[in-house]
Amino acid sequence: MNSEDLKSEFVSQIEKHQGIIYKVSRMYCDKDQCQQDLFQDILVQLWQSYPSFSKQSKFSTWMYRVALNTAIAQFRKDKKNNEDPVPDIPISIPEEESYKEKESRKELVHWAINKLSKAEKAIIILYMDDYTYEEISEIAGITLSNVGVKINRIKTKLQNILKGAEYGL
Repeated sequence: MNSEDLKSEFVSQIEKHQGIIYKVSRMYCDKDQCQQDLFQDILVQLWQSYPSFSKQSKFSTWMYRVALNTAIAQFRKDKKNNEDPVPDIPISIPEEESYKEKESRKELVHWAINKLSKAEKAIIILYMDDYTYEEISEIAGITLSNVGVKINRIKTKLQNILKGAEYGL
């Protein structure tokens, strides 16, 4: 395949699956500038790795793995131990939510997910994106039997984080 065809195929795949990069960038960065920088870093890493993509798995699976590895590497490099305060978001959500209330709830969930370890974040993001346990196993590099156990533990941990936020713990 010549370089123009390779570039065209790559751009097409990125356009189709760019939501994965946005999601990973948002999960690992709070600020817009950081998200944009991470997005670019992931794109560069994807482009550099693309010629070696063996097509033994779905493109989106491979893309998730590269994006998460890039985000984790960046996170390790830039990690600062500043504890961020609990965002001021209402925990009790009325039945009919306005757009603003839904966004506040999403922000709270993202805040709670950001309290998880790097590996836990990766697994829960994949789970929330409706990846199968088999795909999560492949991307995260854990056994299939361990996927369900980890997801249940992460859900419990998230519930505890959210309860702690609700009670100011």
